Amino acid sequence: MYDYLVIGGGIVGLSIAKTLIERDKKAKIALIEKEYEVAMHASGRNSGVLHAGFYYSANSLKAKFSRIGNKELHKYCEKNNLKINKCGKVVVAQNEKEVEGLEELKRRGDVNGVELHWISESELKEKYPNIKTTLKALWSPSTATVDPKEICLSLSFYIQKMGINLLTNTKYLKRTSKNSILTNQGEIKYKKLINCAGLYADKIAKDFGFAKDYTIIPFKGIYLKDKNNIANLKTNAYPVPNLKNPFLGVHFTYAVDGSAKIGPTAIPAFWRENYKGFDNFSFSEMINILYYESKLFLKNAFGFRSLSCNEIKKYYKPHLLKLTSGLCDDMNLKGFDSWTTPGIRAQLLDTNTLELVQDFIVESDENTIHILNAVSPAFTSAFPFAKWVIEEYL
Repeated sequence: MYDYLVIGGGIVGLSIAKTLIERDKKAKIALIEKEYEVAMHASGRNSGVLHAGFYYSANSLKAKFSRIGNKELHKYCEKNNLKINKCGKVVVAQNEKEVEGLEELKRRGDVNGVELHWISESELKEKYPNIKTTLKALWSPSTATVDPKEICLSLSFYIQKMGINLLTNTKYLKRTSKNSILTNQGEIKYKKLINCAGLYADKIAKDFGFAKDYTIIPFKGIYLKDKNNIANLKTNAYPVPNLKNPFLGVHFTYAVDGSAKIGPTAIPAFWRENYKGFDNFSFSEMINILYYESKLFLKNAFGFRSLSCNEIKKYYKPHLLKLTSGLCDDMNLKGFDSWTTPGIRAQLLDTNTLELVQDFIVESDENTIHILNAVSPAFTSAFPFAKWVIEEYL
């Protein structure tokens, strides 16, 4: 019997395991992952941006954990000789009305203790000639980019070195008793279970009587990539986001490998691993997801109707490129000619209010902890979030 059993080999599950073994080096811990290695889904397919923590309302867990997590992941990368691109980020206004949005982001950052600086239109032009703004822009020096897969693999090697049993190709099937689950590799017994299953966290939680008011709605994110950075991008460039939904809008990302990316999309997916064609197709998942997506579309909850229509258009490369016109000036976009590997965002939906849940959600009892909503900036936030979960729920 294990003292702790962690389900899910993404950044959150790995960070939970890391925190557990560092707190109690004698604990018997296992982490199960259904794929052949860790970070095969959202954690290994995200943008790789370490967010600074100024998008989120100051009283949110996201704001607190992204600010702290940014610093901790900087230190982790430096300590372990992992790649990090300390390129910063500018948030630009595409018109005078969006300047008000910039000012709101600055207020949020100030309250959360995030370093942000105003730079004028002329200063931006001098520093980054191919990025444009209206009147002024926000400069975030602590934003960086990393290789998310590299970090997750580093964490997996570390936790195994510390004595944690990492069981890959091990898929959760069902709960069998108060302290045991059945996997495709057999039964596993535990004293405490921590569900960090991402896209499947709600399904597993329902087996234990949780997530009664929630379901996961998947959104597909892809980028257009300029592998040789013909665009000569030198920093991340973002628009002012719509703060009513959790997506940050189409932006430029200066990746850690020196390439440039435009995106991402936030296209409603039809099943949880709806990456390409009918790969990993699940009829039951599709029926459930289409049921809620239809409700969202008909009621136009949080503007879902226009969001879904606008997002589908982004499959058309010229349209996606056109969306960047308000961010760049005289930038060579010809290098953006290939799509990146798609990622799926596991976005939690409140089935009563039909609202997308914007902050982290955790439910628990004496034997189990279920991390139901760990969306962006979950990668940036993973280390302090893991510590908080263990302090609050163990």
